[in-house]
Amino acid sequence: MILLALAVQATPALSQVTAQDMTRSLRLRETQMYLTRDIADPAAWSGDDKLFYRKTVEGGFAFVTYDVKTGAKTPSFDQARIAAGLGKAAGASFDPLRLPFESFTFADNGAAIRFSFNETGWRCALTDFTCAEAPRSGRPSGFGVVRDLSVPADNHPRRSPDGQWEAHVENFNIAVRPVGGAWKRLSTDGSDANFYDPESIVWSPDSAKLAAYRVRPGFRRIVTRVEARPADQVQPKLQTQLYPKPGDAVDIEQPVIFQVAEGKPLSTPSDLFANPYDLSKLEWRKDSATVSFIYEQRGHQLARVIEIDAKTGAPRAVVTETAKTFINEGRRFRQDIDNGREVLWMSERDGWNHLYLFDGKTGAVKTQITKGPWVVRQVLKVDEAKRQIYFAASGMVAGQDPYFQHVYRIGFDGKGLTALTTADAYHDVALSPDASLYVDTYSRIDLPPVSELRRTSDLGLVATLEKPDISQLVAAGFKPPEPFVAKGRDGKTDIYGLIVRPRNFDPTRRYPVIENIYAGPHASFVPKTWWPFGYHAGGDKVVGMQSLADLGFIVVQIDGMGTLNRSKAFHDVAWKNLADSGFPDRILWHKAVAAKYPWYDVNRVGIYGGSAGGQSTALALLYHPEFYKVGVAFAGCYDNRMDKISWNEQWLGWPVDQSYSAASAIDNAWRLQGKLLMIVGEQDKNVDPASTLQFADALIKADKEFDLLVVPGEGHSVGRSTGPIDYGQRKEFEFFLRHLAGQEPPNWNARAMVTPVAAR
Repeated sequence: MILLALAVQATPALSQVTAQDMTRSLRLRETQMYLTRDIADPAAWSGDDKLFYRKTVEGGFAFVTYDVKTGAKTPSFDQARIAAGLGKAAGASFDPLRLPFESFTFADNGAAIRFSFNETGWRCALTDFTCAEAPRSGRPSGFGVVRDLSVPADNHPRRSPDGQWEAHVENFNIAVRPVGGAWKRLSTDGSDANFYDPESIVWSPDSAKLAAYRVRPGFRRIVTRVEARPADQVQPKLQTQLYPKPGDAVDIEQPVIFQVAEGKPLSTPSDLFANPYDLSKLEWRKDSATVSFIYEQRGHQLARVIEIDAKTGAPRAVVTETAKTFINEGRRFRQDIDNGREVLWMSERDGWNHLYLFDGKTGAVKTQITKGPWVVRQVLKVDEAKRQIYFAASGMVAGQDPYFQHVYRIGFDGKGLTALTTADAYHDVALSPDASLYVDTYSRIDLPPVSELRRTSDLGLVATLEKPDISQLVAAGFKPPEPFVAKGRDGKTDIYGLIVRPRNFDPTRRYPVIENIYAGPHASFVPKTWWPFGYHAGGDKVVGMQSLADLGFIVVQIDGMGTLNRSKAFHDVAWKNLADSGFPDRILWHKAVAAKYPWYDVNRVGIYGGSAGGQSTALALLYHPEFYKVGVAFAGCYDNRMDKISWNEQWLGWPVDQSYSAASAIDNAWRLQGKLLMIVGEQDKNVDPASTLQFADALIKADKEFDLLVVPGEGHSVGRSTGPIDYGQRKEFEFFLRHLAGQEPPNWNARAMVTPVAAR
């Protein structure tokens, strides 16, 4: 506290921030976002001859369909009528040019569109423009590993491919019948404690066999939240959610094959898939000889492609993947070739994420298709007939930012590598279904998106779909962030980040610094594309950073070690080590900037973030108080034992051990020295909000000072992209002004009073 006060006193004061300054920052996104023209989002295809995308127009956004044959552009749908239909169904009002979704898909042969709105799927007909929430299909599950048994499974009869048989579950057992005939049970061992799942039933192509999972239910952990001020009544409500946490028992699935004519199940030993965390959907080979699935062992250090002989029930491992740390579930890719005779598989076994071709019979690697100190990021298309793969990768082009994504084509034999993209930028590519054409939408933080239609045969330009115009935005004072690169903790690895300065930047002043952190190991987060106007959830976007910078700060964002899209070793830093959050790299990066720029005050550094970024914000103050002095944490997971099973066991492993405590802000609350503000939504469904209150309890017991804002009725992204966004952002801005810049914020309660809405 004394050191912070001295640092503030020794630094020339910045101009006093006024209420008008604050309001201008809070309105920056709305003010600037509609000043661009013809900024195109990545495209999608509707058949081989049409593609569609969203772009900026005066007043908002238009959805455009492009006809490849004629070159004509037409509206994808009547936005005014969609706005009216959706508004009627949702009980809200929407501007046709500002619809509440950014992407959609055509459905019902083009007669409808589907999209996501308010975390719910919606369908709007393009005939009468009626809209409704899309019906939920199937039984939900908690994070994919514990079925919600309070919701009935979809138990409609599954018909065989030849149309002669039907199968369903009857009193927990598999039953079949000839269509229109009487049901006959094929199993008798099903019970409520070990049941056959009707949603897992799959018929063999020859209609002579079927397979299903028998399920031993996992632990039904229920998180209960009090909704203090519900919209429809005065008294509080209880809300419940199925929410498995690390260490909880998951559903144990056992694949079972039935020979329909024989009327009995085959016995399949589970040694090759013991202690499963997850089994993928059952898939029959085209010849009906085997059924296969992907098995991932609890702890995420062993995965296999398993194939079961449909005559004997004997399983074998087609592919086996192991790791001393973790197998990244988010990078899973498998595609069977020629009825399983070969298998395409993605792996980091050589230290980088690459594609491999396995012999489906022997389980041996036939070819490492891609190779080198770079990473495959996704597979776009596999052309089995031509034995070619289209994929996106980063780090292959020397001299470019290693996070830039390019798209390539390569043969199954690892030969014929061809780059489909060349510009020094990040490329989003959409291939036509027949792979003859592709849309390349590319940009950098200093290069607004260009969208081009090209041929895959010779990469020739067919048409420039959109060329951006940001002249009005530039005239309004927009400046792109500055990329900055410094060496990490090993003295060799480049660490990439961005610097955002105030728009009225004065190089003769010294500015306090604020880091926008999101260090989730599941991705990398420093923006590489141009669009700066996203909301704040999942790591603040450039417009949010600029809003804060304009109040007299330098705002930065960094990808330290432990995050994705570099080498396996770079990523492995996160293993059982979430408390690290890349801070050794981040602090060195800050110091490198300060060594170059005298206006960068590395003695006054704050930090903020949401969700995993909220956790990292707390950990920065707890473990690095000599460097990070002030933090604002939104919806943090302050103890990984309190959070969802999927994300946390992926990085901290299973069983739950001391690494969970080491990353726990609750267990380490006694370390707090700086200033901390926590903001949480009372109804957070992503991170149990009790995590925040438990951290608050630990801080109180440790006799620590902190600030806490609990927003009634709101969820995980409150104050960032939902709920009272301006209020949440203002609380963040004021906290940094008061504790990092030494300024007392405006007194908002002194404003002219506004008559409240009538009481309910």
